Amino acid sequence: MIIQATGLTKAYQSKVAVNHIDLAVERGSLTALLGPNGAGKTTTMSMLTGLLTPTAGTIQMTSDTKISMVFQQSILDDQLTVKENIMIRSRFYQQAVHEIDALIEKVGLNDFINQKYSSLSGGQRRRVDIARALINQPDVLFLDEPTTGLDIQTRSAIWNLLHSLQHDTRLTIILTTHYLEEADNADEVYIIDHGKVIASGSAAKIKNDYATNRLTIITNDAQQLMKLIPERIPHTQDNQKVICLPADTQAALNLLEKYRQYIVTFDYQNGTIDDAFLKLTGREMR
Repeated sequence: MIIQATGLTKAYQSKVAVNHIDLAVERGSLTALLGPNGAGKTTTMSMLTGLLTPTAGTIQMTSDTKISMVFQQSILDDQLTVKENIMIRSRFYQQAVHEIDALIEKVGLNDFINQKYSSLSGGQRRRVDIARALINQPDVLFLDEPTTGLDIQTRSAIWNLLHSLQHDTRLTIILTTHYLEEADNADEVYIIDHGKVIASGSAAKIKNDYATNRLTIITNDAQQLMKLIPERIPHTQDNQKVICLPADTQAALNLLEKYRQYIVTFDYQNGTIDDAFLKLTGREMR
């Protein structure tokens, strides 16, 4: 493990923002922290990065681990060009000065390298923010909601960049996100609510444990089909639709094959990370 946190706690007077959280992060992995607003995600990340001191608990990092962070709000200068912003910050890291051209190429800044930061689009700014965070050649990159407010094409481009960095350099990435489908890209997911980890594991495991698959059958005899489907498979009728909740894709295929004579058409949807998240945290707005 490159990072191991045990019993991580942060209290502000009578309010406990983070309550005895345990985290384990493998080198080269992508870890996602999910949770509703105010759940404790950013507070957890701030303790892992040293921006906040824990009230209790321990954080262990592999010796000589270098970290960097991309914040929700940029810390770059609007009135400087992209290149000026990058060059100024590279001077803090003597060994990085000679690697700047390669970094600019890797993160895809060449097309707007001489534009003022204030003139950039949201996606271009995010690329510059990531480049700034990579100047010190970190082992671990923390990103606090890196794609918030970006359109779907730009979000996809940012994710392609992050996956490339992870694959090419074994960069360890830890991020918070409001876009739950992005957790499908993570090696490990921690769902946090009211300051506690309420579920963890791979995205596939969390979906398997908490999300519901849905098979909707349009049928020519709904009443008969309702009688035939085994009780162990939850199912309901809505006019000429029979809605089943099979355990997995194979169970859905078995139903379709066995009762094909009653089926006009059908739709099957695997349970999503959104389904799991809502089941765990509830549907009420906060």
